[in-house]
Amino acid sequence: MLKDVKSQAPQAICELKPMNGRANLLVTGAPPFDNPILRRAMQLSLDRKAFVDILSEGNNDIGAVLQPPPEGIWGMPPEILQTLPGYGPDVTKNREEARALMRSVGYGPDNRLKVKVSTRNIAWYRDPAAILIDQLKEIWIDGELEVIETANWVPKLMRKDFTVVLSLSGSAVDDPDTQFYENHACRSPRNYTAYCNPEVEALIDRQSGESDPAKRKELVWQVERKLIEDAVRPIIFFMRQATCWQPEVKGLTLMDNSIFNSWRMEDVWLDR
Repeated sequence: MLKDVKSQAPQAICELKPMNGRANLLVTGAPPFDNPILRRAMQLSLDRKAFVDILSEGNNDIGAVLQPPPEGIWGMPPEILQTLPGYGPDVTKNREEARALMRSVGYGPDNRLKVKVSTRNIAWYRDPAAILIDQLKEIWIDGELEVIETANWVPKLMRKDFTVVLSLSGSAVDDPDTQFYENHACRSPRNYTAYCNPEVEALIDRQSGESDPAKRKELVWQVERKLIEDAVRPIIFFMRQATCWQPEVKGLTLMDNSIFNSWRMEDVWLDR
């Protein structure tokens, strides 16, 4: 759509901004997915760069749990991110490790795992879900796409009525608490995978109470590393979104960290 606007309204001013929205892989805790080896294999199968290149022509971002820098304040830099399981640039190597894990739990080319991959029935969800299904075939997981209408989507997640899900989530602000407590705390109703780790819960509380930003960031990265090692709700990519306006619109300031707080219209005026 950004290309369409630029071609049809060349005078328009456009900005492509991060929105602190992410694509998540959600996996049920029911058998066989209660086995962490299987979840780790799924995480290792992901070619995140392919998602980014196909869906946004390379404009989306790759990160862990928190919005990546430079716009994200708390996210890991690339040199640390690439040390995490599944984030290394050698996709072939990652998938070889994933296939070894799949074999260790009894799956292979002659014994493939069939699953339903559920997603919301709009393009922003369906398109990455189709790529996910294609990539899971690399480790002998055959996904069948199940599209759910919008009115039924969140209730389905709340009931944990799914096997594998491609979902999107956003944050109202770039702060670790909004992600950790909402999506990973034991008692959160939006912890759709029902992940509960007392060690991680204690770290989440520690980082929340830490007043020194540098020390807090160290704790935040410890939480992120543990969540990724446990293959909890793997983040596939972070989205960017374009906004365009006519030159006579003045004073519009777009945010870098949320889709919810970008409209300070009290500062906007028309130069006519």
